[in-house]
Amino acid sequence: MMRHSTTHSHALPQTEGTTAAIAGRSAPGGIVGMLAKSRETTLFIVLVLLIVGTALARPQFLNLQNLRDVLLNVSIVALLTAGMTVVILMRHIDLSVGSVVGISAYAVGSLYVAFPHMPVVVALAAGLGIGFVGGAINALLIAVGRVPSLVATLSTLYIFRGADYAWVHGGQINATSLPDAFSRLATGAVFGLPTLVLLSALVLLALAVYLKQFRPGREYYAIGSNPEAARLAGVNVERRVMTGFLISGSIAGLAGALWLARFGTVDASTAKGIELQVVAAAVVGSVAITGGVGTILGATLGALVLGVISIALVVLHVSPFWEQAIEGALIVTAIAADTLLARSVAKRMMRKRDHG
Repeated sequence: MMRHSTTHSHALPQTEGTTAAIAGRSAPGGIVGMLAKSRETTLFIVLVLLIVGTALARPQFLNLQNLRDVLLNVSIVALLTAGMTVVILMRHIDLSVGSVVGISAYAVGSLYVAFPHMPVVVALAAGLGIGFVGGAINALLIAVGRVPSLVATLSTLYIFRGADYAWVHGGQINATSLPDAFSRLATGAVFGLPTLVLLSALVLLALAVYLKQFRPGREYYAIGSNPEAARLAGVNVERRVMTGFLISGSIAGLAGALWLARFGTVDASTAKGIELQVVAAAVVGSVAITGGVGTILGATLGALVLGVISIALVVLHVSPFWEQAIEGALIVTAIAADTLLARSVAKRMMRKRDHG
């Protein structure tokens, strides 16, 4: 798996808990080291095998409409997974993203009902703003109130969804209420790719560069690897945790606006349960649930793998109930692989220390 250094010449601690980094140093030529450094490559191979296998079974799988559907659907999930990755890197989790998507999608649709000529940029900014507020509530509960993130975001999941149901009150926003300029985010294309996909790719690229190239981004890895060591090294853990949840919330708000452009019709149940798919994509994408390990590329590949599986099941006429079973199996497999890898690395380090 691609490694991220969380060591800084002045402040950041060495991330001895980062499995990929340790494996890369301890077994550069072994299978363990190879797997630790190339998890994204492994995921890409799995993705290609899924596509080729489905295409051999059903040649109609490889048509432009299926490709377009996969890219559009995965773009939104990949955005949410990227925001979730930032949070998981610090040993936290954000279960409220699905509810934030739902309330953001309906809010932006309601704005278009009230202001039909509202510019697309303003609509996207409104989605970001709504998500930012949701992220701020989570950030205050977790970083200031010291509420465990699992408890805090599970609570806000129900609070935001309940507020959405109370507001919508059985109504819905239809595609006919949206201007053509906004709908073209999903229907339009640039260089043959849907505009929505390109917009999502830009956000993912910006977040990947932020995590890899900038000091605040590297601090997320330091916190996840060893929170106390990061604190002693001068990292403001509370501030970084707050920033992480603000990023996750804002991305979820943007994803809500894009969800509206993609599907056109939204109601109070929009994106209900998608947070489980997002967590699955992150874990399958080699983002360690124990923190300190993961990349935006891996998370995006995880979302792509799950997206291709979803479309493949439809094409192969397999019951959709199998999709959740497969996602669960992939989560267990990914966590088991990480656990076995960590144990193997620990044994290698012990032997190396004994010999030394």
